[in-house]
Amino acid sequence: MANGFTRNKASGDGVPKRTLGEGVFRRCDACGVTAKAEEFVTNLEVCPACGHHFRLSAEGWIDLLLDPGTWEEHDAGLHAVDPLGFVDSKPYAARLVASRKKTGVADAFLSGAGALNGKAVQLGAFMFRFMGGSMGSVVGEKIARLFERGAERREPVILLSSSGGARMQEGVLSLMQMAKTVAALGRLREAGAPFISVLLHPTTGGVAASFALLGDVNLAEPNALIGFAGPRVIEQTIRQTLPEGFQRAEYLLEHGMIDRIVPRREMRATIARVLEHLVG
Repeated sequence: MANGFTRNKASGDGVPKRTLGEGVFRRCDACGVTAKAEEFVTNLEVCPACGHHFRLSAEGWIDLLLDPGTWEEHDAGLHAVDPLGFVDSKPYAARLVASRKKTGVADAFLSGAGALNGKAVQLGAFMFRFMGGSMGSVVGEKIARLFERGAERREPVILLSSSGGARMQEGVLSLMQMAKTVAALGRLREAGAPFISVLLHPTTGGVAASFALLGDVNLAEPNALIGFAGPRVIEQTIRQTLPEGFQRAEYLLEHGMIDRIVPRREMRATIARVLEHLVG
């Protein structure tokens, strides 16, 4: 026993023992502690023992950040198509259908408007459960519209990124979203409205290389992986061993790439303070 939690032990053959609590209890991948599943849920998907941050859904972020009853979703009717007729292990069109059925959402981004401490904001969040939060033409379009609504209404934009990068099944149409979203962000800047970028685990590829690190304020969750190529790809390319913690939020903070690391329970209050400074 440690702090009221029990650590899982493997049976002799290396397979974790099954218990009567299976399905009711959860094991933390970081520290090995087992706790009631409801304790993870009430703690916003953060391990109650070690503080490891598990993924929180886009819907969960909306509930956490916005004032109750203020959320209004935009662009819900946009759906990706298969202009290239792309096939990998299965046709892209079939992959889209399967992803929609499995996740219950149309694509990898949720956007809309609401209020945070009474201040009107535009809010967008990636849904990693849909094809790894990859950015295709629909995701890029929704992000561009998010910035453009912020510019039109002169409202702050809060964007929570969690993505594997550009969606390979859409080829160059996916890569085009990098330039399109940054151009839309430029219009937000011209209108004088702030952009608060929140980098979750992981924020990589074309998302990290476009708008995600261009916030007026860049916040990140603890230990989030943030960067363009993955560490293994970089090591194989340059044939060197990377520094300990390379591309983690703490490393980026130390090297001036982000402004602050914010635990999840402090994120709403932190963003509220930033908005007070930026928009009054």
